[in-house]
Amino acid sequence: MAKRKTPAEDLNLNNIVSAQFDAAAQHVKVPKGLLAQIKACNNVYQVRFPVKIGKNYEIFTGWRAEHSHHRKPLKGGIRYSSMVDQDEIMALAALMTYKCAIVNVPFGGSKGGIALRPRNYNAEQLENITRRFTHELISKRFIGPGVNVPAPDYGTGEREMAWMADTYDAYNPGGMDNWACVTGKPLTSGGIRGRREATGQGVVFGLRELFRRKDILKSRKISPGLDGKTVSLQGFGNVGYHAANILHQEDGCKVIAVGEYDGTIYNPKGIDIPALQKHKEKTGSIQKFPGTKKLDKGACLEIACDILIPAALENQITQQNMKKIKCKVLAEAANGPTTPAAEKHLLDKNVLIIPDIYLNSGGVTVSYFEWTKNISHMRFGLMGKRIGQAQQEGMINATEKLAGKMLPDSDRAALARSVGERELVLSGLEDTMSEAFREIAEIARRKKIRDLRTAAYICAISKVARSYTELGVFP
Repeated sequence: MAKRKTPAEDLNLNNIVSAQFDAAAQHVKVPKGLLAQIKACNNVYQVRFPVKIGKNYEIFTGWRAEHSHHRKPLKGGIRYSSMVDQDEIMALAALMTYKCAIVNVPFGGSKGGIALRPRNYNAEQLENITRRFTHELISKRFIGPGVNVPAPDYGTGEREMAWMADTYDAYNPGGMDNWACVTGKPLTSGGIRGRREATGQGVVFGLRELFRRKDILKSRKISPGLDGKTVSLQGFGNVGYHAANILHQEDGCKVIAVGEYDGTIYNPKGIDIPALQKHKEKTGSIQKFPGTKKLDKGACLEIACDILIPAALENQITQQNMKKIKCKVLAEAANGPTTPAAEKHLLDKNVLIIPDIYLNSGGVTVSYFEWTKNISHMRFGLMGKRIGQAQQEGMINATEKLAGKMLPDSDRAALARSVGERELVLSGLEDTMSEAFREIAEIARRKKIRDLRTAAYICAISKVARSYTELGVFP
């Protein structure tokens, strides 16, 4: 008898997000018409524009999707990748709506991208492409501090955001809030301390919250605490590097594998993440890092570990490799890295999955802080910094006087240290991630749902539905 073939998976991210939405919608008491409104992508703008590259002109295709206007402005990154298409942008815009709702950031969801491979262009060419795309967004009102606020995503960073902000400012001379038109900017262009590492830091805060929860960990036979846990990482870009570095430096985790597009490096005794970053900056690759063994590109997903962090692109864990996954916790730092079939298989194996729509929301949270800073035209902590420091000094002096003893200089300096912008940003991010996790976990407990993804979607749908109802759009 011939062996039955496994049906081919639907890897369309838009269809996957839609199916995840539908699975969660069964658990909420929301009218069907309102559910349809929440699920639908409101606007999609596709543009084709020419840019001179060398002696010739190339035609580029870009998109900006606006998923939901229940909160304004809309928020979402700009992605540069040869794999970008309209369905992906629409799906990512929807995920942004749900992320913002989960972490109580008052934005609607949006996303944008250009179909190109950044490595194929030099800095001057990328600047011309970015500025022209920004011009197209301006002409259709798909960018603006009160309308739609882009941010970095895969293939873009602070540099591209500075170009976009400068272009917007040139088209809107004298606008007081012009630099709030994008987030993720360099500090010198209105950025905020802590934004660069925000998504990776948010991943760590989410993991810390999970590993405090003995009630959740016990059923999976996972010990609490991150110290000594082994980590395998896919993607050593901005998100992956910062998540791995913080887990390595601050939480006592042992990062045993790191995978990139050109292969995986492995060391069961642990990889020095700061040294690996310096090696990558020097050589342009993680390969040939001293003390590591080279493995195939996908091996980082299949290595036995406590925590697997996919921090690259979508559809990385599928029917093709799901039976080879040997982690206890799957922490989705990327958008949509796990297909529904693979998720079902892993849940049946009692793998604990922290979903992307919660775990990688650190970036948009700190983007909200940056946008607020740009609108207020005031650096966080500036007004109260000296007062706070003086109060701390006064408390220390009074304590020493009552005790009749002097504190060591090192202890005194630590206690008297003033709180700056970065500390305030990270404090706000930690509180946001912790509160959101507790809310998701409570929904899962109350509704007796086994997976955190469905619970997170229920959380998001309920909040967006409430917003529309309060606006009077639905009675």
